[in-house]
Parts: sequence; structure tokens; C-alpha cells
Amino acid sequence: MEKEILDAIIELSKIDQYKFACHQHVRNERMPSINNLQEIVQLCRSVLFPGYFDDAALDSDTLLYHIGLSIDRLKLLLTEQMKAGICFESEHSTDKNLCSDMEQNVVQKVNAFIAQLPEIRRKLYTDVIAAYNGDPAAKSIGEVIFCYPGIRAISNYRIAHALLKLDVPLIPRIISEMAHSETGIDIHPGAEIGDYFMIDHGTGVVIGETSVIGNNVKMYQGVTLGARSFPLDENGNPIKGIVRHPRIGNNVIIYSNSTILGNITVGDGAVIGGNLWVDSDVPAGAKLSQDDKLKR
Repeated sequence: MEKEILDAIIELSKIDQYKFACHQHVRNERMPSINNLQEIVQLCRSVLFPGYFDDAALDSDTLLYHIGLSIDRLKLLLTEQMKAGICFESEHSTDKNLCSDMEQNVVQKVNAFIAQLPEIRRKLYTDVIAAYNGDPAAKSIGEVIFCYPGIRAISNYRIAHALLKLDVPLIPRIISEMAHSETGIDIHPGAEIGDYFMIDHGTGVVIGETSVIGNNVKMYQGVTLGARSFPLDENGNPIKGIVRHPRIGNNVIIYSNSTILGNITVGDGAVIGGNLWVDSDVPAGAKLSQDDKLKR
């Protein structure tokens, strides 16, 4: 082997200065699999919207069998991936028994997630209806389910959010970032989003971790619900886990490329025009426009 290549290999093997860039498999555990997580999301879609996201020819006689088969596969894959996520997390936890003591806990979490699928479908159906009613270009409900990137991203979010609420580590973030990569829509799984949520077009939308969004909210491409600043601790490191994103009320419209920052409130029924920077509370029913005035 040429000397410069050998030197590069030796140098890359020195991990002391870059210890977090190398994940050592202390217990020979499996890592989460992007391919398997993609299949998990596809399986969820196939049971939430039967007949749309698989090759099976469904009718009333085969639907129960199809969903049962998909759930069986989903349970197997999700159990495996949850275990991988917990073992990965345990490497960075003070509780070193997380990986070895997780078997019963994982089964309970998987069952709890599957039990939530009917409620996830109910919420997603409201999102589909909102997209169909809110877009005059939509020709059918089926077109919205098949084609709209907003629905795809919201589907991943609602799946990931349910898993996060069950204290499943890592996996929810991977699922949300899969949709981010695919659609350009970045919804953190920690956000709280109500029913009838519509993202029109969607490219460039960012919804931060502690955002709260009410019912019947519509936003357009390029909207950001972000943090204004990051308070630091005594060591100069960002403080984690604090509320730092906006709270959006019910029946709010946010037009394209507006940036809404910080722990502020946008009141019910407010309309925020396009290309605006908003970092203070917006009263209920207000209309914020380019002339930077609140119009009642």
C-alpha cells in the first residue's frame, strides 16, 4: 500500500480528538437502519391510507387481511428499530442498563404506537381535507394523498410525534428528517400541531421543536417558526429544553416567506402577510402586512 494512503488510514484511526465522530459498538448492537425506517413509514402510510401506497388490489373482502399483514410487519420492524435507537442512546446516557433492560419496555411502546394509528389517521384525514378545501388546484382527495408534499411531510411528522411522545429516542428525528430531505419541509417531531393543518407548496417551511400550532392553520412555502436567540449557561453552552418558538392560534394564515421568531403568540384568526419578520405578539384577528401596520 502506498505510504500516503497508509498514513491517511492511520490518521483517520486516531479518534481521541474526534471521539463523537466515531460511534464504537460497545455491545455489538445494531444501528438504526434508514432503509428499515423508510419501510416503517411506508407501512404506516399503507394502513393509514389503504390502497394508495402499496401494490395490493384492495376491496372490502381483503382490507382486513391487508391491514393485519402490514401491522404484523410494522410491529416486527419497529421493535427492531426501537431497540437500535435505545441502544444508540444508551451510549450517551448515564443509565448503562438501558440497552440490556429494554425488551419489555420496547414491546409496550410498539403496542402503544400501533394502538394510536386510528387517531393518527383521524388527524391526517383532517389535514387532507384542509389541503383539498384550501387549494383550488386540487382535483380530488386522492390527488392530495398521492401528490402533495405537505401531506407527506405532515404524515411523517404525526408518526414521529407519536413515537416521541412515547419517549422513543433518535427514531422520531430520523423519520422527520427523511421527510425534510424528500420535501424540503422541516417539521421537528416535538412541535404540537392541531387538526386541519395545511402547508401549501411547502418548500422551505421550518417548524421548530417547541412550536405550538392550533387548529385550522394554513401556511405557505418558506414560512419559518424559529427561535430568536439561544440563552447560554454559565459555561457558554446553549440551554436545552426551553420554550423558544412561536405559539400559533386557531384559524391563522401565514403567507409565503414570513419568519416568525421567539416565544411569542399569534392570536386566533390573525393573518400574516408574505415576506414579513415577526418577533412580537400578534393580536387575535389582526392583519400584518408589508406596510408594517396592524390592521383590524
